[in-house]
Amino acid sequence: MKPTIETLNLFKLASGDEFFLQLYKFTGKKKSKKVYIQSNLHGSEIVGNAVISQLISFFSTLNKNQLDGEIWLLPVCNPIGTNQRNHFFSSGRFNSYDGKDWNRIFWDYEKFCHDLDGFVQQNIKFDSLTIQENFLQQQKQAFSKQLERIKNPSSAPLSEQYRYQLQSLSMDANYVIDIHSSSNQCIDYLFCFPGEQEESANYFQIDYGILMDTYDGDAFDEAFMKPWLALKKNFEKLGRIIDIDRESWTLELGSGMKMNPQSVNTGVKGIINYLVKKDILKLDDYFLLTNEITFVSRQNIRNYYAPTGGMIQNRLTLKTEVKQGDKLYEILSFNKQGNLPKILNIYAETDGFIFDISTNYSVNQGDYVLALCNPNHRN
Repeated sequence: MKPTIETLNLFKLASGDEFFLQLYKFTGKKKSKKVYIQSNLHGSEIVGNAVISQLISFFSTLNKNQLDGEIWLLPVCNPIGTNQRNHFFSSGRFNSYDGKDWNRIFWDYEKFCHDLDGFVQQNIKFDSLTIQENFLQQQKQAFSKQLERIKNPSSAPLSEQYRYQLQSLSMDANYVIDIHSSSNQCIDYLFCFPGEQEESANYFQIDYGILMDTYDGDAFDEAFMKPWLALKKNFEKLGRIIDIDRESWTLELGSGMKMNPQSVNTGVKGIINYLVKKDILKLDDYFLLTNEITFVSRQNIRNYYAPTGGMIQNRLTLKTEVKQGDKLYEILSFNKQGNLPKILNIYAETDGFIFDISTNYSVNQGDYVLALCNPNHRN
């Protein structure tokens, strides 16, 4: 099965050069469900491009009977961020035009749906599939106003034009997977919305997940899922339980600026396993795997910042388990008061394990150093 490849115009620069996106579409015999997978929304988080490349190769070995629905894949989804450099380093986390995080710009329909209760009342007697289709059409109609604004003579800022491109590709999907990594050094984990989606998380074969117990809807996965969760909740208020066949995931695979083979392999195998579970892929003799994921509440993650400037040394490594009071790292601190350099010891405030650490060992006061999470405590 060969993919349909579409090249989409994204931006035109003052020099006349243009940025494009390249979309790969695999379509089975039946167009039932849709999966949308993208990578590299943040410039330094490149590992997902390798994951998508390997997925394209794998899907190309299948025939149409082995795919129920369609899968859209968009690697290198943010060429501006990917190409951004500072000396040898790629950051690409923020839009240099307005300073916004590229993953905090997305359009959240719930914030514009002012009569969700009315929609629920009008659709209360319909089946779940009809309700979803009606809600999607209402969402698309509201979203179309974004394009109208872009086409106006006054147009719209870069971030709004960019988000329109990505969300127009993904809005009608059933399952959305946004592949990231840490901008620093990190273990593999995923973000998961509380509720029914927690069971599905076990099929990605990732050991840890962060529960999205708080979110504002501006991130890509949140903007997709938040309206559907609100719809489900409003039906439940009237005593109606509906099945919403929608899931949204952010996979965080390893470290920034790296293509760790183990993280790539985790992403590829986990996504294939998940798609088999969702009956998107029909693979003969495939043994479905499940892994009991450990969830951590977002509120139980403690970031540690440098209390003074200096050089980090003797820092504990990733996955190290610590108890309250254990030493996490030292800061070699210099001064301009004629004194000798000092070493400042930093200790853990709580139990937990280290799941993310900064790449730079040189820190100014207030710089991020590491993150500690406590999977044994869940609110």
